[in-house]
Amino acid sequence: MAKMRAVQVAEPGGELELVERDVPSPSEDEALVRVHACGICHSDAFAVIGGWPGMTHPLVPGHEIAGVIESLGSHVKGWEVGQRVGVGWFGGNCGYCAQCRRGDLITCTNMDIPGVTRDGGYADYVVVRASALAAIPEELADTDAAPLLCAGITTYNALRNSGARGGDLVAILGVGGLGHLGIQFAAKLGFDTVAIARGTAKEELARSLGAHHYIDSTASNPAEELTKLGGAKVILATVTSGEAMAAVFGGLGVRGKLLIVGSSMEPVAIPAAMFIGGLKSIAGHASGAASDSEDTLGFCVRQDVRPMIEIRPLEDAAAAYAKMMSGDARFRMVLSTGA
Repeated sequence: MAKMRAVQVAEPGGELELVERDVPSPSEDEALVRVHACGICHSDAFAVIGGWPGMTHPLVPGHEIAGVIESLGSHVKGWEVGQRVGVGWFGGNCGYCAQCRRGDLITCTNMDIPGVTRDGGYADYVVVRASALAAIPEELADTDAAPLLCAGITTYNALRNSGARGGDLVAILGVGGLGHLGIQFAAKLGFDTVAIARGTAKEELARSLGAHHYIDSTASNPAEELTKLGGAKVILATVTSGEAMAAVFGGLGVRGKLLIVGSSMEPVAIPAAMFIGGLKSIAGHASGAASDSEDTLGFCVRQDVRPMIEIRPLEDAAAAYAKMMSGDARFRMVLSTGA
């Protein structure tokens, strides 16, 4: 049987280790994808620490996958061997649960997640449900497409469904792996874009990415500064700090929304009365289904949005993951298989 390289975690809390495995075969409704690039996401920590219900180990992390179709299951229609495809957090839906029957695929009760509920993309090959596949435009390099299938879709899909319209004041809280893309999307969508971060070190970068305003949250009250600008229609929270989110909530305008995409278990302590005055709200937003990934990639091509990445070979997965977890990545680590 043909062999492949894979980077796995043998048990919860274990180390990332490079191993040799058999190349898997797709079932009738699946695709075998030859991985060219796989982004490293903070959520890959679920695979490492075992922090997801029902996980099984050994497990290969990775849900920012770009590559080509190697083979297809007998029931798969609409895709061709050799076609460039990507897969993100959305690993395919079941098609029969109540949410699928209502067309809300990203909330599928039985949704697969590559690198979490099944082996992911830190490998030469990965098997996924065909419903997870998104076509990659020829204009996008695999190493650029990979992080756009998670960080990209997460920020773009949240902003385009936020209710904000061109000209509205929209703030991006955090200038990091999610935030540096959120700023680009907000500016390209026609929003009056505000970047909020700690200190001034990222101001020049934020403005080069399209921010019209920059707020140093250590030098002034960010809520007061947003209010001076007229109040934000949307604040996209890409950070994981509940305290930072609470600190900006008062900067929302009338019917403004704090939209959370930075995943954290920290509580966001906001007095109930603050929701009532001005009819303000707080909400979360998941990434999106495969069609949303295609929309994201298409928008990035047309509007010249790209992630800032550092590319490492698959063999360096452990070091690349450690750099991401330390916060030293600027801003997305991407593994290349050399294919």
